[in-house]
Amino acid sequence: MSEQVLNVELREQTGKGISRRLRVAGRIPAVVYGKGMESVAVSVAVREFSALITGEGGVNHILTLNGAGDLNGKTVIVADLLRDSLKGTPRHVDLHSINLADKVKVQVKVRLVGNSAGVKAGGMVDFAMHEVEIECLPGRIPEHVDVDVTELALGHSIHVGDIVAPIGTVIVSDPKASVVSILGRKGGEAAEA
Repeated sequence: MSEQVLNVELREQTGKGISRRLRVAGRIPAVVYGKGMESVAVSVAVREFSALITGEGGVNHILTLNGAGDLNGKTVIVADLLRDSLKGTPRHVDLHSINLADKVKVQVKVRLVGNSAGVKAGGMVDFAMHEVEIECLPGRIPEHVDVDVTELALGHSIHVGDIVAPIGTVIVSDPKASVVSILGRKGGEAAEA
């Protein structure tokens, strides 16, 4: 996962009114916290932050903070992101300070690869789990986890326990949870008659 630089400014005041004024000015209220440190209220530019979390990997990019006194040079990851329910724009972000030598748990997108044999036979894909939780070192966070559905037949499923984890990672989601299934009747058109 790539490491990006995020410019932050310290906030002296907190609350709804201050947050509203920050958003009008094109900034997002944010909090930086972590092990062995007091939480610090900061703000980040909406455009800059949105550009950093767009594309593959999303919010799992490792961010190095720039500016803001003691926070300068601190390595963080997005722990929580609150979005506007209608526009989808960021409204508040929690940044968790991390040590690059300690493992972290993050949600990673699942990407389906291949054309399923069950779909070719007339079935439908039921993509139930779009993200899995993995544990790894921050430098090993994958942009996505690939799940090959080529051999998946009608009425069959791939569960979390069937996924091969990327090198250096461990999938910690429930191994019995279904990720993708192929739904449909066996026999195709003959069964419909």
